[in-house]
Amino acid sequence: MSVQISRRSFLKTGAAGVAALVVGIDARGALAAGHQETVVNPFVRIDRDGTVTVIAKHFEMGQGTSTGLTTLVAEELDADWNHVKVEFAPADQDKYKNLFWGVQSTGGSTAIANSFMQYRKAGAAARELLVQAAAQKWGVGEEDIVVSNGILTAGSKQGHFGDFIAEAVKLTPSGEPELKSPDQFKLIGKLELPRKDSVSKTDGSAVFAMDVKLPGMVYAAILRSPRFGGTLTSFDAGSAQNVAGFIDAKALPNQAGVVAFAKNTWAALQARNALSAEWDFSKAESRSTSEMIDAHRELAASPEYNVRETGRDEAQSAIGKASKTIEAEFLFPFLAHAPMEPLNCVIEPTENGVRFHDGCQGPSTVQFVASHVLGLKPEQIEINTVYAGGSFGRRGTPTADYQVEAALAFALLGKKTPVKLVWSREDDIRGGYYRPMALHKAQIGLDDDGNILGWDHQIATKSITKGTPIESLTVKDGVDHLSVEGAEDTLYNLPNLAVGLSDFKSVMPTLWWRSVGHTHSGFVMESLIDMVAHETGKDPVELRLSLLDHGDARQKRMTGVIEAVRDLAGWKKGDKRGFAAHFSFNTWVAAVADVAVFGKRFHVNKLYIAVDCGIAVNPDVIRAQMEGGVGFALGAVMRNEITFKNGEVIQSNFPEYQPLRMTDMPEVEVTIVTSTESPSGVGEPGVPPTGPAVANAIFAQTGDRITELPMTRAGYQPV
Repeated sequence: MSVQISRRSFLKTGAAGVAALVVGIDARGALAAGHQETVVNPFVRIDRDGTVTVIAKHFEMGQGTSTGLTTLVAEELDADWNHVKVEFAPADQDKYKNLFWGVQSTGGSTAIANSFMQYRKAGAAARELLVQAAAQKWGVGEEDIVVSNGILTAGSKQGHFGDFIAEAVKLTPSGEPELKSPDQFKLIGKLELPRKDSVSKTDGSAVFAMDVKLPGMVYAAILRSPRFGGTLTSFDAGSAQNVAGFIDAKALPNQAGVVAFAKNTWAALQARNALSAEWDFSKAESRSTSEMIDAHRELAASPEYNVRETGRDEAQSAIGKASKTIEAEFLFPFLAHAPMEPLNCVIEPTENGVRFHDGCQGPSTVQFVASHVLGLKPEQIEINTVYAGGSFGRRGTPTADYQVEAALAFALLGKKTPVKLVWSREDDIRGGYYRPMALHKAQIGLDDDGNILGWDHQIATKSITKGTPIESLTVKDGVDHLSVEGAEDTLYNLPNLAVGLSDFKSVMPTLWWRSVGHTHSGFVMESLIDMVAHETGKDPVELRLSLLDHGDARQKRMTGVIEAVRDLAGWKKGDKRGFAAHFSFNTWVAAVADVAVFGKRFHVNKLYIAVDCGIAVNPDVIRAQMEGGVGFALGAVMRNEITFKNGEVIQSNFPEYQPLRMTDMPEVEVTIVTSTESPSGVGEPGVPPTGPAVANAIFAQTGDRITELPMTRAGYQPV
């Protein structure tokens, strides 16, 4: 007798023996609760039993927003952490927009930063109403009521939140509820506060898009052009008809591919693989990697745009007076995002339109784009946001690419049948929207005392936003800021710094990737500073400190993290270690790397990290994000690259695009610099300084300067 059981079913069944109460989740990812609920405001709902539900306007892809937003509300509400839940907001831009962007979207390490005051006020407003309701019900003054852990007390009178919710919702909140001062915080800054998504992700009850299954649903997988920009001319589904579970195959109306419909995921993928197709490559990307590199070099030699006020002629004039010059070229490959959960979503018809079930990073974008595809109004597009198994930027495209594919497949079946679009790992690796290739070429002039006289810095890379609906947000005077961030706005005081930019042109889609332009500019800037230190015989830490002005608030905070990590790591002049620091997403991070080198093989033993991200809402989450940023960065700089042969991607799965291995991960020690400033990003800033800290450590021990990534291209193999 054989019994088949899924991993998720096993986890759910196993957990039943541990917990007496199991909260059910339906196919749409909604909590199946039996209590009458009352909405206090768009961000807070309180049940009659006193349970508080925080409505999170930002989705959860592992970065901790569901915990962070809940912390802000629970803090001001004085709720019992164990009786606070979280669920994702519906698609409603007016209520749930990102305050920095004006649309409902998660990304750019902005979730807590833009929501900090908004969610605190929501919690404080709910608390204010409950206190007023209790005061009226008990006939006491509001000043006599104490709120703690979800309980209101006045003398011998006591009740939980739910006891007053019926009266509270009839009251009108004040415009500006009183907020706590930092010395009153009980949850914000608490070192060990359990994450709100830990239990469900451990016992298997957390719902990801891949888990959603609706009655009558069919599965769809798409055969796409092997070259970006290719269009379909014809296809044959003869062999696909032999696949058990195959339903049908249809050409997408935009000629971008062929969609195979089937009764399950496996059948859809197998049927898709059995399709044969002919393509028109006349407008497709057909170059190989070497040709693309040559194109970047040509572009860097003749920059299209001058990014800073200081021109290249001015920088070169200063460099011409130098007694020493440093020249270097840095090359960075295309990179895939490769989240653990490949792209997927479900679309189903509703009475008024359609509903997506998706780990949705940009609800506003999906509503806008899908409405045009389906001939609907944006408000007719509902989105049930569920957990996402990672993203690193991939689920937030300006074009809503995979949701559009799902909508097109749904339309091909008559808009009456629920469709689940699934991507395989191979689809993901070869599916584009890469971190773009980038080439930096720099020349630095030094005087006899080792002082910097001029810095000429040229960058060639593909713009991420040009030609997209959000071009106007990042492009000014032809310059896509995402291409030059971290270099043109460096915090170091570098005299006669000129930065030029040229756009690499290709139909290949590119996208932000965890820390966006800082992924390459951070590596270059911190390697170049290290090269100046070596050339002048200066200590790398002391050189950086000498380039910062304490009179400038941002530079002062950079000084703070540099000194903090120096002290944490016990840095001494002459150490054979690596150092790097970088400012991104309004957050300051500095790193010291201890690396063991054995000939051309190396292992990163430990990284010390200091971070200043303003008020630390969830210190444990911040540490986790710094650790995760280190791991993500190491996996990329060590081995990862997307390469091409005649326009076709060579890599297909993890054997060729290797993720970080457990043996690669070093010990990471994090110190969080105490701050009273508003919170800033933590999801991405740990990435930029990690790579250069490791590369600088390798140089300190071997004299080999790594200027091309991944490190395997320089002959260095991780062990």
